Amino acid sequence: MPVGELLTPRLRLRPWTTGRDDLARLADTYGREEVTRWLGGPPTVGPAELVARWAQIPRTHPYCGCWAIEVRGPAPVVAGTVLLRPLPGGVGEVEVGWHLHPDSWGHGYATEAARAVVEEAFGAGLPEVYAVVRPGNEPSLAVCRRLGMVPLGRMRRWYDVELEAFRLMAPPVVE
Repeated sequence: MPVGELLTPRLRLRPWTTGRDDLARLADTYGREEVTRWLGGPPTVGPAELVARWAQIPRTHPYCGCWAIEVRGPAPVVAGTVLLRPLPGGVGEVEVGWHLHPDSWGHGYATEAARAVVEEAFGAGLPEVYAVVRPGNEPSLAVCRRLGMVPLGRMRRWYDVELEAFRLMAPPVVE
């Protein structure tokens, strides 16, 4: 599943670019403590390097990628990031995640974007996805519930910190 564009009723999911507007939005989003506190801190590289690294994900991992969540309309705005990527130190598990700018919180964009990339990956043959959420991040825990993810409890399996883990299985194939 190459990283291309996905459309939902309200969103356009597209690859991040190194254009001025995209880099500025990345810097603004990942420069905010209210965002990065749930990620374990700000990125260790700049926005252009993030875009370059994210572009490499689908080249080495089927089903995976990283998309800008763009709210469709006459003046589109990037709400944040949705990603599917391998969990570190795992055995092939794929994580779905979302990082939104605070001005885009509370509109259902994370759920809509995550649902779109997960459904696309399931359609391409991915059997399951996981999400990991820092305890206390109630909005992200709510997204997991809205996606229908099953809670697995707290784990330290993939990251060196205790996180709430969730799993969603692909629907059975009916022939």
